Amino acid sequence: MTKNMITVHQDTLGGPEVLRVIETAIPTPGPGEVLVEVRAAGVNPIDTKIRAGGMWLTPPFTLGWDVSGVVAGVGAGVSRLTVGDEVHGIPGFPQLAGGYAEFVVAAESSFALKPSTLDHVQAAALPLSASIAWQALVEAAQVRPGQRVLIHAAAGGVGHLAVQIAKSRGAYVIGTASPAKHDLLRELGADEVVDYATTDFAETVRDVDVVFDLVGGAYEDRSLRTLRPGGILINITNPPAAEATAAKAEAAGVRGITVDLAPNPERLALLAEAVDAGLLRPVVAETFPLVEVVKAHELAETNRTAGKIVLIP
Repeated sequence: MTKNMITVHQDTLGGPEVLRVIETAIPTPGPGEVLVEVRAAGVNPIDTKIRAGGMWLTPPFTLGWDVSGVVAGVGAGVSRLTVGDEVHGIPGFPQLAGGYAEFVVAAESSFALKPSTLDHVQAAALPLSASIAWQALVEAAQVRPGQRVLIHAAAGGVGHLAVQIAKSRGAYVIGTASPAKHDLLRELGADEVVDYATTDFAETVRDVDVVFDLVGGAYEDRSLRTLRPGGILINITNPPAAEATAAKAEAAGVRGITVDLAPNPERLALLAEAVDAGLLRPVVAETFPLVEVVKAHELAETNRTAGKIVLIP
């Protein structure tokens, strides 16, 4: 094994141009940690937000929480994974482990065996996005057969997986998206698709049991109008406003829940099982070599892709 690796690094906050490709030392796994050779890394909206504004993190740092790869080394006390295992995971969240690199080191609990039916590029599109969708729809909302579920930004990285998860639970799924993405959403299982640019979903969609709001802002108030009494609005876009969302929902006779990602290997294993059972399929919008990370972020910020953008070291 070489001693150095290619890493995407940033010293300051700003636009995509602050991302620099540099050479750094390959990390060594400590107790309870595994070293993973990254075969592919997903790009998420949270990546671009932290790159630009830092949020709860301060540079210098290396972004990247969606990873698929091969275990290349293990630290003391690691018992579940071994060298050579193909894994997918969310290394280090909410702190930075640095998935935009040729290798990443993180706690063994950050990873699970990847779905056997996916290659690494497809698998890198799964962990973070599918985990938050699973938390929202399965764990928080406990979506059941026959319920009506409305998903905003339904063709995006989280949304397209949420559509499939809700459908696998037996729900009637409604998605909002631009017309170019409607055929994909129907293919993934959406029963009804709304063009958000020409149709006010708040005027046409009614008696919804669960709204999964991946847009936020004005969508929150409008979504409340679509819910039946006792329905649930789930938000992941503005955690600091969780109390205000809950109070607003209560006043409307519904529940408001804000979900924060809490990665665990058991959920990652359940997602892999769903994929291998044919219930879940991550869609890759476009791939970029790791050295073209600036282009990947520029595309991500257009919000026009269907599915996930993936980097390949």
